[in-house]
Amino acid sequence: MKNQSSNVSIRNVIENIRKGLAKRSVLKVCDSKMKVSAVLVPIFLKERQYHLLFIQRTQRVKDHKGQISFPGGAYKKEDRFLLNTALREAEEEIGLAPGDVEVLGELDDTTILPTNYVISPFVGFIPYPYNFQLDKWETEELIEIPLTALLDKNYFGKGIIKSNGHEINRDYYKYADKVIWGATYNIMRQFLEIIS
Repeated sequence: MKNQSSNVSIRNVIENIRKGLAKRSVLKVCDSKMKVSAVLVPIFLKERQYHLLFIQRTQRVKDHKGQISFPGGAYKKEDRFLLNTALREAEEEIGLAPGDVEVLGELDDTTILPTNYVISPFVGFIPYPYNFQLDKWETEELIEIPLTALLDKNYFGKGIIKSNGHEINRDYYKYADKVIWGATYNIMRQFLEIIS
């Protein structure tokens, strides 16, 4: 009986997130000069706490070397839809099968002006534990952060971020030794505002 009530409460949380995403209009960026891309914002339950899953990119990738991001990448014509881009890239980068993702909704587009990308983020609930298979060319490591920590204002700050030899003044989130900033920070903040 306890397991059944636990499953009901999990479904309630997931349905509340789905409703929160559905009751708003998604803001799209339409600019033919920008490269179109999509990411998956994976949420999962571990040890009775909800977490978001991030990746740390390797130094080998072309853009955004070493940065923390959500699994994702550039749109391809065969994807047909941006959601398919997010799911395909998550499978390529971390071995997450598209059929194992329960898509909950979409967040607003965000841009990365220095590299000319527009990103469409999709939120998905994923099973855990999971046999992730990292693409070592693109993905250095997986980073799991509990929502309780993501909602804690003590982890947020503003200051100088060092990225690929450059210093920039940015809002950021720091958890242990991991610093999230830029487009990933913006996507994460919007998700947190919706669920809180």
